[in-house]
Amino acid sequence: MELERDALYCINKPLDKTSFYVVLQLRNTLSKYFKEKKLKVGHAGTLDPKATGLLIICTGKKTKEIDQFMGLPKEYTAEICIGATRVGYDMEGEIVEEFDISNITAQQITAAAAQLTGTILQTPPPHSAVMIDGKRAYELARAGKEVEIAPREVTIQYFDITYINLPYIGCRIGCSKGTYIRSLAHDFGKILNNGAHLTGLQRTKIGDYKLEEAWNLEEFITFVRSKMV
Repeated sequence: MELERDALYCINKPLDKTSFYVVLQLRNTLSKYFKEKKLKVGHAGTLDPKATGLLIICTGKKTKEIDQFMGLPKEYTAEICIGATRVGYDMEGEIVEEFDISNITAQQITAAAAQLTGTILQTPPPHSAVMIDGKRAYELARAGKEVEIAPREVTIQYFDITYINLPYIGCRIGCSKGTYIRSLAHDFGKILNNGAHLTGLQRTKIGDYKLEEAWNLEEFITFVRSKMV
């Protein structure tokens, strides 16, 4: 593989690392390779630290095309836990409320997923990067301030249940730009007259770009460094 300065690279974001961390690692490594002080590097759509999967990284002049990649549809595999709601709609926040799940059936689960397919109104989580009066929603939430975020239209192309092992439910989701899978999990619990939160998330596709074609971050950095020897 030949490294190009103005290029698109697919990277598998590791667990517990931010999308910016990936950008920083690639910027540092590729800047040294191309002998530039600070090569322009950006990503086409962030992933939460607890999510893994496909990040599209653009470098050099290719960064001018980031917006067109951000607008592409996405695919995720996710795991949802029913029976409890959490502050951040995922494993990060403390439990808010617990529910009995003994009467939840597979038919109800499938029907709930179907109700969340198509064009829907979705409210981003209070612990999200949405801007409110010049500040990130998560900054206000962590400061103990009440966060009011306006709902927005998103499109869920498919919401397929892949396994049921209560309280855990596996799913495959195809969606438009701006969809919060954490909010989808939260709303999924509401439809079941129960509670739910996200326990696992991996982005598998962005448009025609696939996770199986992506580089492991450390392997990519090692490869670039090997070219500098």
